[in-house]
Amino acid sequence: MPGTCAPRGPTPWILILGLALLGAAPHPAGAPAGDGFEAMMIDASARMHAAMAVPFTGDPDRDFARMMIPHHQGAIDMAVAELRYGKDKRLRRLAQEIIVDQQQEIAAMHLALGDPLPPGSAAPTQIAPHPSEEH
Repeated sequence: MPGTCAPRGPTPWILILGLALLGAAPHPAGAPAGDGFEAMMIDASARMHAAMAVPFTGDPDRDFARMMIPHHQGAIDMAVAELRYGKDKRLRRLAQEIIVDQQQEIAAMHLALGDPLPPGSAAPTQIAPHPSEEH
């Protein structure tokens, strides 16, 4: 039937994404990432990509929002890592802006989907550097 999406196995973009992630992995499979910034970034990226792997509904607007919400959350999680470990004041300020902007955009996408908004929480924009990273 025209206009419907019938599942036919993995779509090419999923296969391409999987291959790209394998090629971009900073650690061999099974190797521990360690603590700190690197672990936070790897974890944020893994959670983001896993959450973006949603089945297509055939509604481009809905599919876009459902994939972009975890993408934006991934940006927030990575910005939190920058605030915790980063030193460059310009990048820390950019991380703060990313958190605020992405939270607002996530809320807008939830509204467009007809979802209830998640309970409000303060933006984690004033995270102090990790104690082991201070000089």
